[in-house]
Amino acid sequence: MPVPLDPESQRLADDRDRKANWKRWGPYLAERQWATVREDYSADGDCWNYFPHEHARSRAYRWGEDGLLGICDRECRLCFGLALWNGKDPILKERLFGLTNTEGNHGEDVKESYFYVDSTPTHSYLKALYKYPQAEYPYEKLVTENARRSREQREYEIEDTGVFNGDRYFDVTAEYAKSAPDSVLIKITLANRGPEAAELTVLPTFWFRNSWLWGCTHEGCEPKPRIKRTSDYMLESDHVTLGRFTCQADASNARDVPSLIFTDNVTNNQKLFGTDNQSAHVKDAFHDFVIHDKADAVHREFGTKAAWVYKVTIPARSQVVLRLRFDAKPPAAAAAFGEAFEAVFADRISEADTFYKSRIPATLDPTARLTMRQAYAGLLWSKQFYHYVVHDWLKGDPNFPPPPKQRKTGRNSDWRFLFNRDVISMPDKWEYPWYAAWDLAFHMIPFCTIDPDFAKNQLLLLLREWYMHPNGQLPAYEFSFSDSNPPVHAWACWRVYKMTGQRGERDREFLARAFHKLLINFTWWVNRKDVNGKNIFAGGFLGLDNIGVFDRSQPLPTGGQLDQADGTAWMAFYCLTMLSMALELASEDPAYEDVASKFFEHFVAITDAINNVGRSGLWNEADGFYYDQIQLDGKATPLQVRSLVGLIPMLAVAILDDRHLKKLPGFTKRMDWFLEHRADLASLVAYKTERPGHAGGQHLLAVPQRDRLERMLKYMLDEKEFLSPYGIRSLSRHHLDQPFVFRTDGKDYTVNYMPAESTTALFGGNSNWRGPVWLPLNYLIIEALERYHHFYDDTLKVECPTGSGQMMNLEQVALFLSVRVSNLFVSDASGHRPFASDQERYASDPNWKELTLFYEYFDGDTGRGLGASHQTGWTSLIVRLMTASKRLNGGPTSFA
Repeated sequence: MPVPLDPESQRLADDRDRKANWKRWGPYLAERQWATVREDYSADGDCWNYFPHEHARSRAYRWGEDGLLGICDRECRLCFGLALWNGKDPILKERLFGLTNTEGNHGEDVKESYFYVDSTPTHSYLKALYKYPQAEYPYEKLVTENARRSREQREYEIEDTGVFNGDRYFDVTAEYAKSAPDSVLIKITLANRGPEAAELTVLPTFWFRNSWLWGCTHEGCEPKPRIKRTSDYMLESDHVTLGRFTCQADASNARDVPSLIFTDNVTNNQKLFGTDNQSAHVKDAFHDFVIHDKADAVHREFGTKAAWVYKVTIPARSQVVLRLRFDAKPPAAAAAFGEAFEAVFADRISEADTFYKSRIPATLDPTARLTMRQAYAGLLWSKQFYHYVVHDWLKGDPNFPPPPKQRKTGRNSDWRFLFNRDVISMPDKWEYPWYAAWDLAFHMIPFCTIDPDFAKNQLLLLLREWYMHPNGQLPAYEFSFSDSNPPVHAWACWRVYKMTGQRGERDREFLARAFHKLLINFTWWVNRKDVNGKNIFAGGFLGLDNIGVFDRSQPLPTGGQLDQADGTAWMAFYCLTMLSMALELASEDPAYEDVASKFFEHFVAITDAINNVGRSGLWNEADGFYYDQIQLDGKATPLQVRSLVGLIPMLAVAILDDRHLKKLPGFTKRMDWFLEHRADLASLVAYKTERPGHAGGQHLLAVPQRDRLERMLKYMLDEKEFLSPYGIRSLSRHHLDQPFVFRTDGKDYTVNYMPAESTTALFGGNSNWRGPVWLPLNYLIIEALERYHHFYDDTLKVECPTGSGQMMNLEQVALFLSVRVSNLFVSDASGHRPFASDQERYASDPNWKELTLFYEYFDGDTGRGLGASHQTGWTSLIVRLMTASKRLNGGPTSFA
């Protein structure tokens, strides 16, 4: 008999089988809709200035919504979020504030303290925390100080302003629990951490996304909905496609009846543009009502935006709880709150604990378990409704003036077919509130541990015809869908396939669906990026941003062509993944053996090119490393920068097992013929015969042969080069004292080791691949080492760290690196964790020390978190590394 599922797993199954719509409501509300490409209708594409933060409270959004600690339905029709006022701020706090790309000394950056604390995959339980200062929020100080600072200085953060000193702030916690798919209970806990009583105005707010104003006719454009008062504590919302819901506030938790106010979610044209308003009550009415005491700014009976206004005085070191709920079928008044309400929360929290108990190893220490739980929470909270119909965006809406003519040939104009209207996993819902193709691939690795169906559906989504370009390209990200992210989508599909079932029980339909569309994408890469048809790839491969001497997406200042070691290696990696998928599908359908042969031969050709074309390809024998090369007038000039560019060839490795090949006679016959008749290439495929404990021989397909792999590993595991205390750096520390300088036309182009924020504006400057530790590439390196070990076993041992005298096989090296990366989040004896190493409150303050931020990347020397602070997308890969780690404190010095 099948083992009964725990309650949350049963909800996942019911949602998958469409027995119950448990995922209809979730944290799908964006954290920043302002200053996004979708909302930019300017001539020059300057989204940061076209729709600034100052406009956000007064101007209706076209393509989405944003809010504070909020949720919405999966089509972002009805939204819920919080608005706060401490009695001192110049504006109502309805959304997270941050600097634009031109304001920050290191690019755009959120300037708030907030944390994702918990979530189940169906969002049957959700918890998030926002820390709100009791002093006036330092908007101007954050802008002016960051503008004053140079790139050589750190970003100036909200914690640096002193507004949290003396504990004079509120901890605002939002919790959500579902009693049924269309019944969501809400608990808002307002904790005064300070030494004195403090007043806080709180507006729990329901509103409809504006989908009626524009005159559009495509799916998702609806008649104007309505929210109306039915009593002081109850609202009724009505939407043509969402249906009718009641929204209630608990009448027993307020000494005085809170104000119930309404307005319309439409632009305040008078304020922003000096033209007539379309409604007497506009989007920023609540701001005027609360801060400027304008009673006539709001309606008292109905609108498309509604809120209760609570003015709460919270004693020192105490808290107040507000309770609300919304339901498609409202319970009887007596059952809406009270014991039944609290019982739902208790049950959902207990069920969440049970769900994660089987997914977070009990053998890990408490800090590691808490880190993993919050990593999963951040991954789940970073799901967002994403809406962008490029054809309508370029053309403009019928009810508004047409956009400037420059847009017709400007940004994304070659993606007119793209129609995005889905819940998608985002990298970071404030700094990156739009999907990025290669980020999403990494997100799905931890996702498939907790929600495999979501992982598979997300990967297939980007391959659908309303996402994928007709020419086969995947959309990169909304600033430029035509950019080229590293091609890791196939790898993610293959890994998710293997992780979500034992052999013989896996989802072959998913694999086949992905494979067929990936064939089109692979062909695009070959046709567009193998410029000379010689299996050496060039032309971008962004994602590593400023890692090179030049912006590799732009023409070279020298002229000529840049042959890319990483670009070529990524394509070898892609080939091997497609080969593995084809062989798997061929085990039940021999038709796939033909295409498997194609990928086998293509991989060997790429491997030959990167290693041998022009005598040594992109390999530098003197240095023992792979480099990019400039090809100009028949001359190759290597760019001798020791970076991840030269380590990525290590990732392209796979093993063909004779036991499997015996079941594939067509493929095996062609492979054997190739290896026999192409002796010049056969040496690129290593083979070992059957040995004790292993049935059958194995072929190793890898870009670097054994001697080259060992030379690369010597650099990679050297603490003076790539190996940091927290994983593999993106650039060797060798370049701290010996920067690489390329001189051309009297100008120097320099690459030097920068362990933290970028000090160069190359590629925008808001991320840095010249020294910090990035989790996605560390994860791929660790996986590759495990595959090498599967072939070489203990016959290949290397010194780790280099110079230590300690010899390890490659499986042990992989574990060693897993531990080092995991140590980013592990406390030392004083309670400090490297990601927040210089922030004492994360070590000793009871209201901070159990909270974790999952940064975009980490200082290559200290482990300090850098870049986007909530990039729990690919940084949630830490859950995989922590699971693999045997112990997490200090890192191993020896292995039994």
